[in-house]
Amino acid sequence: MFNFKEKEMENTTAPVIIKGEYKGSLRNEMTHLKSNNTIMTDAPTDNHGKGEAFSPTDTVCGALAACMMTIMGITAQAHDFNVDGTKYEIKKTMAQNPRRIGQIDIAFTFPKNDYTDKQKEMLKKAADTCPVAQTLSKEVVVNITMNF
Repeated sequence: MFNFKEKEMENTTAPVIIKGEYKGSLRNEMTHLKSNNTIMTDAPTDNHGKGEAFSPTDTVCGALAACMMTIMGITAQAHDFNVDGTKYEIKKTMAQNPRRIGQIDIAFTFPKNDYTDKQKEMLKKAADTCPVAQTLSKEVVVNITMNF
């Protein structure tokens, strides 16, 4: 196990530490140490689980959308416009052989704020540059729809 000191965890360049425990019955509990927030995962019903929580692949898809939204939020703040209240819906499609995420479709619906064409373009570019999107394999098809 890692033994990072508290002071190291406060440093913004220090690694993020997440501790996890397998709880049995295909469930995991993970805790983000800095915030003490906890999430559970469960295997999906099509892979021996009960589907009573996010599956690990669901969390990847959710992380992608949340990351894109975060980077768009940073962009909006930096350019003095607002995207608060933007909603998004995610559709995950699994592929086989090997079993993996094959496609992620995300539809963002922005509040009616009369965004300029320049703002819309900035938001599209921001979403494309999010770290999770940059991390995913190029084999994963990602389709993004932005409804302004």
